[in-house]
Formats: sequence, C-alpha cells, structure tokens
Amino acid sequence: VFTFLQDFSKAMSQAGTSQFQEVIRQELEYSMKVELDKILSTASSNELEHTKKDLEGFKKLFHRFLQEKGPSVDWGKIQRPPEDSIQPYEKIKARGLPDNIASVLNKLVVVKLNGGLGTSMGCKGPKSLIGVRNENTFLDLTVQQIEHLNKSYNTDVPLVLMNSFNTDDDTKKILQKYSHSRVKIYTFNQSRYPRINKETLLPIAKDVSYSGENTECWYPPGHGDIYASFYNSGLLDNLIGEGKEYIFVSNIDNLGATVDLYILNHLMNPPNGKRCEFVMEVTNKTRADVKGGTLTQYENKLRLVEIAQVPKAHVDEFKSVSKFKIFNTNNLWIALSAIKRLQEKNAIDMEIIVNPKTLDGGLNVIQLETAVGAAIKSFENSLGINVPRSRFLPVKTTSDLLLVMSNLYSLNAGSLTMSEKREFPTVPLVKLGSSFTKVQDYLRRFESIPDMLELDHLTVSGDVTFGKNVSLKGTVIIIANHGDRIDIPAGALLENKIVSGNLRILDH
Repeated sequence: VFTFLQDFSKAMSQAGTSQFQEVIRQELEYSMKVELDKILSTASSNELEHTKKDLEGFKKLFHRFLQEKGPSVDWGKIQRPPEDSIQPYEKIKARGLPDNIASVLNKLVVVKLNGGLGTSMGCKGPKSLIGVRNENTFLDLTVQQIEHLNKSYNTDVPLVLMNSFNTDDDTKKILQKYSHSRVKIYTFNQSRYPRINKETLLPIAKDVSYSGENTECWYPPGHGDIYASFYNSGLLDNLIGEGKEYIFVSNIDNLGATVDLYILNHLMNPPNGKRCEFVMEVTNKTRADVKGGTLTQYENKLRLVEIAQVPKAHVDEFKSVSKFKIFNTNNLWIALSAIKRLQEKNAIDMEIIVNPKTLDGGLNVIQLETAVGAAIKSFENSLGINVPRSRFLPVKTTSDLLLVMSNLYSLNAGSLTMSEKREFPTVPLVKLGSSFTKVQDYLRRFESIPDMLELDHLTVSGDVTFGKNVSLKGTVIIIANHGDRIDIPAGALLENKIVSGNLRILDH
C-alpha cells in the first residue's frame, strides 16, 4: 500500500507540475498578446497591415517557443544519411549540360540574403556594401555575375534581395546605379520582430517606431523567415506567374555561391524523372568548420541539425570531423511551387533558435530566430550535394577579407577563382588580431595586400603594419606585445618566420 501511495502522490505531483506549467504558459501568451496589441495600436494607417502580419508571425513563433523544451533533437534517433541522399558534385557534373541550357536558366531566380549589417567588421550600413575586391562590393560582384550569365546565354535571370529593416533604405539607394545593367532586381523585406526581456518574456518595445532609441527593440528573425516574407510580399506569386520554377538562395557574403549550371540541370532534368523540391549544398568539414550545421537522417527524412540543438553531452561528438563529415554551406535550391504549397498549408517546420543578446544599457534580451535550411525536412524528395570547397567562401571577418583581396584569387565577371599559381587547393589559415577587426583599421594597416600565394598560416597580433609589396610564405607569426609596434618594411619577404618585440624601420 505504501509504495502504491508513493507512486500515486508522485503521479499527482507530476500532473500538478504540468498543469501548473500550462497555466503559466497561458498567462505568458495572454500577457504577450496584450503587449503586442498595445504596440499595434500605435501603428499609422500605412504601417498597420505589414505590422499586423509581422506581429502575427511573431506570436506563432512565441507560442512554439513556450511549447518546446530543451534541445529539439533526440540524439538517439540521429542516423547517418543514406548513401544516395547526398550526391557527389562530380557525379552531377559528369552528366554534362543539355543544348537548351538557356531555357533551363530562364526558370531560375537568384535570391541573396541581404539582411545583415557590417557591424562585426566595424561598418555601419549593410554588409553587402563593403568593398571586397578592386573597389567592388558584395552586391557589385553579385550583379556582375548574373549580368555575365544573362549576356552569355541571352537569358533573363532576375536577382531578388531579401533585405531587413536595417538594410532596406541604404540598399535601395544603391540599386539605382544598376538601372542600366542587364539584371532585373527585386527586393522584399523580412519581418521585424520585437526583442523580449529575458526575465519577463515581454517585448521591450512600447510602440512600432524603430528609429533613435527604439532601434534596439526590434530585430530581423533570421533567414528562416524567407518563406513567409517572400510569400507575403506577393513576389513569389509574380515570379511563378512569369514561369520561374526554382530559386537559388545564398548568403550575400558567400563569394563562392555562384549559379551552377550542372546543379540547375540536375534539378530541372532529374535522372530518375522525379524532381527534388529542395537541394542543400554541403561541403567537407575542416577543423575550422566545427560549428556548421550538418545533414542527418532523422525519422526517415533528411534533417539539418545545428550545434544549438545538440544536447550538451553530445556536442564534442557533433563537432568531430570523423562522424559528421560535412556541413551546410547555406547554398540552397528550392522549388517555388513547393514554397507556395507549404506556406499555404502552414506546413513549414523549422526549429527555433533562441539567440540571447545584451543591449548597450546592460539589459538581457532574447530574440527568437529560424534558419532557412532547417525547413529541408518539410519538402519532398530533398537532396544534399557535396560540392567543392570553392563554393563556400564566406567573408565574415577581416581575416576572410584579406584572403579574397589577395593574389590567391583572380576575379573574372564578378566571380572569384583560386589562382592557378597556388600549388595546393586549400586556403591559408589567417588569424588577424583585434587591431584589425574594423575594416577601416585593417585597410590602414596594409599599404598593399601581401603576396600570399605560398602562405600556409598567418597569425598577427598587436600593433602591426605592413608596407608595400610584402611577401608571406610558409608559416608567419607576428606578435607585437602591449606597448610595442612592428612595422613590416616595404618589399620584405617573411618565410617561416616568427617576428616579435619592437620593430620600427625608419626612413631617413
């Protein structure tokens, strides 16, 4: 009897806990609704419609956030993807191209994710407007690539930019300079969601404005928002009406993400006659890529698993290069009709990423986000393609910028390709210290970009400057300690060298 009573009281207390949690959840949802209604009531008549859509989308995300507990994957169910679910790029390329490649290209739309600011590199405006090569910005290179494609094949591939409220105005001003280029450019905005106080789980915004002191109250909710925003903008329907069938989506700062005709042909003319609705380009992990999301088999579907979803006990296993050999480049090919179908059924399921931030005044907030690739499990007949590393060339830091500005790459019609003079196909590992973090400081410290064709590894730390025509080979480590300064003189050749201490070369 005693054990029965123990079990009974335990069951009752568990039921009580879950009921209690349910009551709390309902109260939080109600309080959130009240606050969002207050915010909406401050919208002007021309803001009302899109603010309402944004807040409705946020409410759905918040509801799911309250329902979900802990990491969203059951580690025991994760399996390696079946062999044929990730195809080697060589196999797809070996099929060659049909004669009518122009008609295949005319079904394509290029979409660039352009919501990010250049803040991590010390810039104020959109990241896409940072100069990366011969004065060309990320956006210039993108337009040049598509223009070259349209001229070469006499096609009409449009460019679509998904902006955020942070980047929209500046981007639209710049777009006027492309009015005579042979690329139709469209834009739509991703949603604007309210940041929430980590303690109260209520919005910190009191009204709809997002300028001045209110800029910190709002955020764009990650690129997973593309499906709803693209659909809501009306642009998705317009493009389907024009006969477009696939979008190629990538980050605007990935300079390797150019239109690949072999992958496009594989989508439009599949060898088994059954079209894929979603293709994710993956590439082999190196030690530098341990955090990238990976493709797994989960409940008989391909599924993207990000590091944030992994239970703590399995993080090291997730990072291992031997078990999970590939990661997501975020170059994605998606069928427009499938986006429309799933969006209308409200059937796109993406895990929530909880992104904690501390605002300038010290307030802790969270923002709820989703990632575009996480929707792969909602589409039919998905496929991974293991592409060469050259299709993943992201510029996230000034260390990346140094690589793409250097003679390691040559530029042709907006596309960067590894120089044929480089003897091995991998890029050097470059680590520039905090004195180089901001683009303007970085540019000031290099009179010209060094010759890096034979470089394996470069580490620079402290107050270091480079003169003109410096050559770096092998492993070079330059460390100026606190209070010291190192000036690498013009024309210097550093091969397998460690330079430290104080080095001032004075011109007399």
